[in-house]
Amino acid sequence: MDAWLREHTEDLTGWRRHIHANPELSRTEFATTEFIESWLVKAGLEPRKLSAGAGLICDIGPAGPRIGLRADMDALPLQEYTGLPFASTVPGVSHACGHDAHTAILLGTALALAEAPELPVGVRLVFQHAEEVMPGGAIDMVASGAAEGVSRMFALHCDPRLEVGRVGVRVGAITSAADTVELVLDSPGGHTSRPHLTSDLVYAIGTVITGLPGILSRRIDPRTSTVMVWGAVSAGKAPNAIPQTGMLTGTVRTGDHATWSLLEPMVREIVDGLLAPTGVRYQLNYKRGVPPVVNDEYATRMFEDAIRALGPEALADTPQSGGGEDFSWYLEEVPGAMARLGVWRGEGPQLDLHQPTFDLDERALDVGVRTLTNLALQAR
Repeated sequence: MDAWLREHTEDLTGWRRHIHANPELSRTEFATTEFIESWLVKAGLEPRKLSAGAGLICDIGPAGPRIGLRADMDALPLQEYTGLPFASTVPGVSHACGHDAHTAILLGTALALAEAPELPVGVRLVFQHAEEVMPGGAIDMVASGAAEGVSRMFALHCDPRLEVGRVGVRVGAITSAADTVELVLDSPGGHTSRPHLTSDLVYAIGTVITGLPGILSRRIDPRTSTVMVWGAVSAGKAPNAIPQTGMLTGTVRTGDHATWSLLEPMVREIVDGLLAPTGVRYQLNYKRGVPPVVNDEYATRMFEDAIRALGPEALADTPQSGGGEDFSWYLEEVPGAMARLGVWRGEGPQLDLHQPTFDLDERALDVGVRTLTNLALQAR
């Protein structure tokens, strides 16, 4: 591994920078897929692209039960403001979540493992499209057989709060389920001097804005880390006119898989109870997103062993995130685990994911490849 990295560190950095400079939005990762495919073919491997042309699967090593390693490839509809020499060349699109690093790391892992004399188990490489859109490209990958014959699935995700050289793990939920709530309201409208002659739509909106999160917090065990937050509200323009239409959109998240199945009917019940006295008509569009990523204990211990092999200070704890991750769909099929890859350089600001100035310490690429190859070489 040391010899391979000494020879290919510049390649690893180059792959990341190429992908970073040429980002592609969800379900349009055609050039990225072809880029990865070309390198795998050069290494003598036989990747299989999904029929839509974005995303691919590739097996390495002996037949039989194998472990799966997944990386996501899509970028965000976000303008980049890093000023890097390899910054995005696509206006309004950037890799502000580290998927360029995930992809380069898995490509490096693939080429390193391809040079190994033998592997203790087979490995399935899953280069996935469309992680950033709900319910996620993982569903397509599973439908295409990505989890078939796989005993456990693993993934890394960049963590800008963790110093480079460290990798964080936890048993149990590491991300949250993330659903979207859209509430469209309508009323006859009217004059603000005579609200009793109509249905006061803005008052109804205010009732839901405060009432739904508040009642949910009393109906659900707080230990499930369930939170409802509104992101957008719109209604009316004139100060003396009760508007006819309005809209509320937000997210509801939970770290508990059982609670996730209860949320939609509970939200519908609460909204109906809040709006019934107001006389305002409504349409509730509840869009289920992804379940939480719940790390299997045995798979997490495998990750811990792979990380400890990096050095005595490499292994770190990590808290549960409120963000959603479609890696969870693989874990609906097979056990597995996700770990947090430290990408903070150890000084300066800890920029968050999805910020237009997000960047990472490229030494983390080496750490990521070592971690994933250790997983494959230690698996039994």
